[in-house]
Amino acid sequence: MRRRPYAVALLAVAVAASGVGLVLAAGPNEREVKPAPNVQDADDVLSPDSKVWALEFHFKDPRLINVDVPGRGRKVCWYLWYQVINRTKEPRLFIPDFELVTLDKDTVHRDQILPKVQEAIRQVEDPLDHLKIKNSVTIAAEPIPVSKPDATPRPVTGVAIWDDVNPDTTRFSIFISGLSNGWALTDPIPPETEPVVRRKTLQLNFKRPGDRTTLDAREIQFMAPAQWLYRGSKIKVPGLPGGMKEQKPKDENKDDKKDDKPAAAPKGRG
Repeated sequence: MRRRPYAVALLAVAVAASGVGLVLAAGPNEREVKPAPNVQDADDVLSPDSKVWALEFHFKDPRLINVDVPGRGRKVCWYLWYQVINRTKEPRLFIPDFELVTLDKDTVHRDQILPKVQEAIRQVEDPLDHLKIKNSVTIAAEPIPVSKPDATPRPVTGVAIWDDVNPDTTRFSIFISGLSNGWALTDPIPPETEPVVRRKTLQLNFKRPGDRTTLDAREIQFMAPAQWLYRGSKIKVPGLPGGMKEQKPKDENKDDKKDDKPAAAPKGRG
């Protein structure tokens, strides 16, 4: 039997009113990334008892929106809609750091807090404001609640925004740190003399074959697979003896004593 359009609309309103369905139905432009191990993990991230945890990440391919940004004029802004789900044993604080890197233009762009752009995005992505879309500051205000295995997931929705991406880029990656407490310490890169703190980071790769004038989201294509890697950060190590302990890859650390495993991940953005 063919379902009438107004019946579908009434069903959608009823579901919204009941508070059910905060996880948007998966569509062709929505993807999910589960936690996955990396050789540099100090523990098995998939084990319930692991000291290294990671959040589940759902996202839509990046989109473009034209907004009059106060003090900057009319801008074509790029944004990434996402949801984080916590399937670990306890609430986790998510302090995100989104970095968009153009691979063909060699530029780096940090996520920005732009309230007017965020509101324009909300009107497109969540016009009834059920999801309460957050930015990279407000999403860090409260821990991500635990989603129990047999219960309905409890996602928290956010958006990352950039207003300064080169419109001619055709290949770019988005790096997201803060989804995991995993970190590793590696030797300094000359001429630097301080060790490099590498954070467990999610890398998403995209290509954009269209031209600079199009705002069609279908022109941006995800290049699978998503990757969990350890990426250098700007976190400084305040003296190893009394600060961080060096985290070794799992296969190099199996003979170490339990007390020698790394402490909790450092707090703060980086």
